[in-house]
Parts: sequence; structure tokens; C-alpha cells
Amino acid sequence: MMNFQNIVSSQTKIRFQHCDPFNHLNNGSYIDYFMNHREDQLLKHYDIDIYKMARTKGISWVSSSNQIAYLKPALLMETVTIESQLIAYDTSSLKVEMRMYNSDKTQLKAVIWCGFVHFNLLEQSRALHSDEMMKLFESILVPIGTTNFEERLLEFKAQKTKL
Repeated sequence: MMNFQNIVSSQTKIRFQHCDPFNHLNNGSYIDYFMNHREDQLLKHYDIDIYKMARTKGISWVSSSNQIAYLKPALLMETVTIESQLIAYDTSSLKVEMRMYNSDKTQLKAVIWCGFVHFNLLEQSRALHSDEMMKLFESILVPIGTTNFEERLLEFKAQKTKL
């Protein structure tokens, strides 16, 4: 049995091709960095390969919504730390919060809430999570006390993390 982590973390370097002329990570590229982090961490910590799941079972998750706040620029060749956690779930959907920091996590650069819908690719319709998945979600859930993205941003601003 795997030992599951509630908050998973990784580091990556901001690359040239993802930056704007000011050497800042392009706004659209933040989502790519967040999604790449989450895909890697699902496999590493929960043994969930969403692509294998899609090929073999015909089910996976599709993005349903994103709310993002750009707080400080991520810079060309900077190493950033990305954290993610499951903040809500139900029988067919998930909500994940991800945060991008500088390498030592003293400066919060961006926050995103991503909604995902469990989806049957063969039937092209919403699917229900298995009992096994529901147990996993229950074990890794880290509720945050608000369902409002703007309130969550205010919580971060009140913390000691430099914005």
C-alpha cells in the first residue's frame, strides 16, 4: 500500500520559450507548468497515470474550470517550487489548488484553482469515481475553509509569505 501525501511538491526551471519579452513567464504558460506538475505528482505519489487510464479504461479527467491569480512574476531560468493539493471533491469532480513559489517558498508567485470532471471518453459523458478513488480522495483531501477564490487570496496576503 502506498503512503499518500496530502500536499505534493516539485521544482522546475522557467524556460526561455515560455517567457514574454520582459523575461517573465507568459501568463498562458503558468497553466502548462501547473498541469505538468500535477500530472507528474499524480503518478509519483498516487500511482495514477491519467493517460494509461484513458487508453486502458476509457476514463480520465478533463479540465472544467481554472481560476488563476498572478501575484509576482516567475522569471527566465528561475527555479520555482510548485505545490498542489486536493481541496474538494464529489462523486464526479475534483477541485485542486496549486501554488507557485520561488525556490525556497518565501515568495508566492501564482495561485490556481483547477476544476476537473471525471469523464468517460468512450461515451463522451461525465463518469462517477470508483469507490477506490473516493477512498483515495478522502485520505488526501486538505480542505481550506473557503469556497471563494478571492477570499483565499486574502488569506495568502494575510500570511507571512511575501507577495
